[in-house]
Amino acid sequence: METRIERVLLQLIAPVVAIFFAALLAAAILHFTGADAGSVLGEVVAFGTTPASLVAVVNKATTFYLAGIAGAIGFRMLLFNIGIDGQYRLAVFFAAVVGASVSLPPVLHVTLIIVVAMAVGAGWAALAGYIKVTRGVSEVISTIMLNAVATGIIAYLLAPGRLAERAAGSNNIRTTPIPPSGWFPGFEVAGKEVFGFTLVAAALGIGFWILLNRTRFGFELRASGLSLRAAAVSGVNSKRMIFVTMVMSGAMAGLVGIPQLLGSSHQYGLDFPAGFGFTGLAIAILGRNHPLGVAFGALLWAWLERSSQILDLLGVSREIVTIMQATIVLSVVVAYEVVRRVNVRRQQKLVGRSEHVGIENGATA
Repeated sequence: METRIERVLLQLIAPVVAIFFAALLAAAILHFTGADAGSVLGEVVAFGTTPASLVAVVNKATTFYLAGIAGAIGFRMLLFNIGIDGQYRLAVFFAAVVGASVSLPPVLHVTLIIVVAMAVGAGWAALAGYIKVTRGVSEVISTIMLNAVATGIIAYLLAPGRLAERAAGSNNIRTTPIPPSGWFPGFEVAGKEVFGFTLVAAALGIGFWILLNRTRFGFELRASGLSLRAAAVSGVNSKRMIFVTMVMSGAMAGLVGIPQLLGSSHQYGLDFPAGFGFTGLAIAILGRNHPLGVAFGALLWAWLERSSQILDLLGVSREIVTIMQATIVLSVVVAYEVVRRVNVRRQQKLVGRSEHVGIENGATA
């Protein structure tokens, strides 16, 4: 029990140290730029903890969490799905088009939109998986190229006269709005609406943990991630695992834009949020590919982004938050490596101690 507690404490030290170091670095930068670091950070914390800010943080964290889980699925197999951004944008675009073109009862309508998003995301990621297992092309290269292709497809189809229209009174080009039967209802907290899809995202995280730790597929996935050769010797089809993992990661990536689509905008346009792919990968690293860790990383990332909005009013550049986010990721990677080495040394000492006791007992006998 003590060994398990010590191991958990060591794992918790890494993110705490990373956040503390990032805060110190931010304070130092603020000081050297002539700002009152204590006052600025105090205003940031005060703004970030208002009820409205906390609701905004939860909503943004839901999107980040889905992107983080999509990245974590790939990382478990040592696959870098750089294409999360392209997969989710293409998925939410076609989900918006299909959702606006049908009229169904609410439950069926929402389900159809979600299924379309997952299918498009999975299909787009499957291309990279297929190329990797049949031609040996790195998923990093193929997914980057597919991101560009996805951008081109959306740019071509998101045009008046094709699958989009120009919004009245603005220059924004968007898809036809999804009717209310295709909206995902939220719930009110402190006068603000929290995305209802937040609960679905939490359920998906739990499902990912169960799949990974309580099923044969999860065991094969973890074994393949540790060593493809060893897993192959044990009878695991490594090519199949690579392909299935990419499809699963893409399906999860397809859901990244759904909270915003079904809970707020109800259409896809030029102003639809983008750029969540690399954020998801960073959050997956921060959370060590564990659903709880990814949730913590998503909330932290969303809180930093929301809190940074007050910096403009204080005359401080928002880039200070970007520096903090990058510092946290770099620091946590280093801290996790230090913790890993400490654990290895502890295990070696325990093994050496047990062998020494065994030798002494044998000599006594």
